[in-house]
Formats: sequence, C-alpha cells, structure tokens
Amino acid sequence: MKHLKSLLFATALFIGATSFTAAQSKIAHINTQELVKAMPEYKTAQAEIEKLGKTYEATIQGSLKELETKLTQYNAEAEGQTQEENQKRMAEVEGMKQSLSQYQQQAQQDLQKKEFDLLKPITEKARVAIEKVAATQGYDYVLEAGGLIVKKGKDLMADVKAQLGI
Repeated sequence: MKHLKSLLFATALFIGATSFTAAQSKIAHINTQELVKAMPEYKTAQAEIEKLGKTYEATIQGSLKELETKLTQYNAEAEGQTQEENQKRMAEVEGMKQSLSQYQQQAQQDLQKKEFDLLKPITEKARVAIEKVAATQGYDYVLEAGGLIVKKGKDLMADVKAQLGI
C-alpha cells in the first residue's frame, strides 16, 4: 500500500508540476487512489498479491509447525541424550529459526516488489487518462483531491472513469 500511495502522489505531482504562469488557470481535482481502486486491473492485481501472500503464509505456517514438532520432540528426548547431542539439536533448532526468519523477510520483500510491479502500469494508465481528460476539457492543472482542504475546482473522477471505460 505504501508503494501505491507513493506512486499516486508522484502521479499527482507530475500532473500538477507545470508552471503557474497563466493568471486565470483552470484547475480540477481527482482522487487518484480512489480512481486506481475502481479500475478492474487493480482488483486483479490485488487478487494476485493476496494469492501470493497466502502461499507464503502457508509455507511459513508449515515451517513453524515443523519447528514446533521438532522442538517438542527434542525436549521430550533431552534427558536421554548426551549434552553434546542436546547442544547439536539446539543449534539445529536455532538454525531453523534463523532460516524461517530470513524466509519471512524475503517473502515480505517479494510481496512488496510484486505489488509495485503490478500497480505501476495501472497508475500509469490512470495518469494517461487523467491527462487526456484534462487536455480535452482545457484544464491547466489537476490536483490530488486527497490532500485538498477546499475543493472548488471540477472533480474529474466521472470523466476519467468514462475515459477508462469503468
């Protein structure tokens, strides 16, 4: 979600980053986050990210269960083992914990990258549609509606959705 907000903010800045030279500039606004969430591609991307997340979660849960089983077994057998054997087993358990922790971190990074890769073309498509509608309707500036306190300009949401066919 962090990447989505960053991309949407960058999109809003890009759209509004022209110079303020005209005294009577036409200004409009749009909530790009709402627009992107309304796009069918976003729903598809979110489903894909959720599916990948569930796959990682299932793997992590399986590893945790295996770790717990091994730990329970080793604790039950500890008194019948030598101190050296118990130390080897504890080292093995610690290694499993570290591997699991590394896997969790990698899974989180993979999910973030996947989300960024899937959302980038969607936000780009939204940006292009916003630019087309703004140009067609003669707007000089389009601001991100999410951060506006007063919204007196035109809301382009309906027009951009029509441009995108949603």
